[in-house]
Amino acid sequence: MKEFWKVLRRFVSPYKRYLAGSVVLNMLSAVFNIFSFSLIIPILQILFKLDTTAYSFMAWDTPGAELKDVLLNNFYYYVTVLIERHGGSMTLFILGVFLTVMTAVKTFCYFASSAVMVPLRTGVVRDLRVKVYDKLLSLPIGYFTEERKGDIIARMSGDVQEVENSIMSSLDMLIKNPILIAFYFATLIFISWQMTLFTVLVVPVLAWGMGALGKKLKAHSLEAQNRWSDTMSILDETLGGLRIVKAFIAEDKMSRRFSEVANDYRRIYGRVAVRQSSAHPVSEFLGTVMIMIVLWFGGTLILNESASIDAPTFIFYIVILYSVLQPLKDFSKAGYAVPKGLASMQRIDKILEAENTIREIAEPKPLHGFDDKICIRGVDFAYEDGRRVLSDINIEIPKGKTVALVGQSGSGKSTLVDLIPRYRDVCAGSITIDGTDVRDVRIKDLRSLIGNVNQEAILFNDTIFNNIAFGVENATMDQVVAAAKIANAHDFIMEKEDGYHTNIGDRGAKLSGGQRQRISIARAILKNPPILILDEATSALDTESERLVQEALDRLTSTRTTIAIAHRLSTIRSADEICVLGEGRIVERGRHEELMELNGIYRRLHDMQTL
Repeated sequence: MKEFWKVLRRFVSPYKRYLAGSVVLNMLSAVFNIFSFSLIIPILQILFKLDTTAYSFMAWDTPGAELKDVLLNNFYYYVTVLIERHGGSMTLFILGVFLTVMTAVKTFCYFASSAVMVPLRTGVVRDLRVKVYDKLLSLPIGYFTEERKGDIIARMSGDVQEVENSIMSSLDMLIKNPILIAFYFATLIFISWQMTLFTVLVVPVLAWGMGALGKKLKAHSLEAQNRWSDTMSILDETLGGLRIVKAFIAEDKMSRRFSEVANDYRRIYGRVAVRQSSAHPVSEFLGTVMIMIVLWFGGTLILNESASIDAPTFIFYIVILYSVLQPLKDFSKAGYAVPKGLASMQRIDKILEAENTIREIAEPKPLHGFDDKICIRGVDFAYEDGRRVLSDINIEIPKGKTVALVGQSGSGKSTLVDLIPRYRDVCAGSITIDGTDVRDVRIKDLRSLIGNVNQEAILFNDTIFNNIAFGVENATMDQVVAAAKIANAHDFIMEKEDGYHTNIGDRGAKLSGGQRQRISIARAILKNPPILILDEATSALDTESERLVQEALDRLTSTRTTIAIAHRLSTIRSADEICVLGEGRIVERGRHEELMELNGIYRRLHDMQTL
C-alpha cells in the first residue's frame, strides 16, 4: 500500500477539495443509513406488540443515566405518545414515511459521494496522460532508438487506462468504505459490545482469505501488460510495413507472429481474470459464514434470561452487521484491484523517470541570432553502449556558406548534424555558434535558429496550411502562400479541391513524395531560419520531382548557412566545402574540383554515380 499512497501524493493533490467533499458526504450517508435502520426496532415492536413497558420522558441530564439509555428511552417515549394519539397503524405509517425520507437522503449522499469523485478520477488520468506526453516530447531522440514505439503507445493508452480502472476507481471505495466500516462498528459496539468483540475476532478471516487471493496479482498484471505492449508493437510494425508484408506475401507469417503474442496475452491475462473473479464469491461465502457464527452467538445470548438485548434490537444488530459486510468486501476488492494499477504505474514510471541527458545549464547565455560562424572542434561521439560513431571532427562553417557531408551509409553524417541542434550531445570537443557553446544556451533559442528538411518529409494528419505553418505562431495565409510559391508547391496545392485547407492524411499519405517534400521545404521557408540542415532532401525522388525540389532548395539556401547531407553528389557540386566521412572521421575535404583532383574516395563515389 506504500506504493499506492505514493501515487496518490503525486497526482491527487490538486483535487483535495473533491476528496474532502467525498469524506463529508460519505459520513452523512453512513449516519442517515444507521438512523433509518434504527426505525426497524420500534416498527417490529409495534407490529408484534413485544414491548409493554410504560415509558416516561427522561431528562437529558438525568444523574447516573448513560446517554444510550436516555436516547432509547426518550425515543420509545415519543413513539408511545404517537401510538396513544394516532393509533398503531398511523404510527407505523409515520415511521415508514420517516424511514423513506431518511433512505432518500442517504441514497442522495451515497450518489453524491461517488459523483464528486468523478472530476478527481478523470482529472488525475488526464494529468497522467499529459505528463507522459510532455515527458516524451522532452526526451532526447536517442531514447526512442532504444524503445519500441508500440510499447510506448501501449503505456500511454492501456497502462494509463488500467491506472484509471484499478487505482482511481478503487480510490472511491478506499474513502467510502473505511468511513462506513467505522460508523457501523461504532453502532455495533453501541448496541452490544459483547457481540461486537466476538465479531471482530471473526472478521480477520475474511481479510486473510482476500489477501491470499491477491498475493501474486501484481506480478501477473505486470506480465500481462508487457504482453499487451508486444501486441501493440507488432501492430505498429505491421501498419508501418504493410506494403512490404504484401510484397513478400508474408501475411501468414505476420498472422502467426501476432497470434502467438495474442495467445500469450490471453493466457497470462486469464490468470489475472480468474483471480479477480474469485474475489466476490469467496468474500460472499466468508461473509455468510461470519453472519451465521454471529447469529449463533447472538441467539445464544438472547435465549439466556440475562440477555442484554431483545429480539428486535438483535435483528437491528444483524442488519447493521450485514451492512458492514459490503464495505468490507468492497474494501478488500479495492485492495485486490490496486496491484493491477500499480503494475501499470510501474511501466508508466519507466517513461516518467527516464533520464533526459540533454540538460540546460542553470543560467544559459543569450543567443538571439547568428552573425559569424559555426565551429565544430575536436568532436567525438559514442552511443551509450560504447559504440564510437565520430572521432576528432573539425569543421568551420562561416555565415552564408554551404558545407556538404558525403560518405557511405553509417559513416556518421546524420549523427554529426544531430549534434548541432542538440538532439544528442557531444562526448568530447565542442560545437559553437558565434563563439558560444551550444550547451551553454537555451535549447529553444538554439533550435529557433535552425531549420530542417529531411529525406523523409515528416508531415502531420492536418491541412496543408497547418503543416506549412507548423511551429510559426500566427502565420497568415499570405505568408503561407508566399512560402509555398518559393517551394514550388503553390500550383499543385491550388489544384486540390480545398486548396490550402486540404487534409493530407496520415504522414501526408494523400500526396506524392515530391509534393510532401515541397510542403516540408515551404515549412522551413516560413520559419525563415538563418541555419539550414538538409538531410538527403532529394534522394528519394524521381527526376521531375527532384528538379522541382532542387529549385526550391536553391532558393532556400541562397541566403542561408547550409549543412547538407547528400548521396547524390550532383546536388552539392556548388557547395563551398565538401567533407567526406569514413568510419566516423573526415578523410577528405575541399571543393568539388579539388576533391576530384585528389582521385580518392570522393572521386570514386562520383564516378560510380556517373556510371
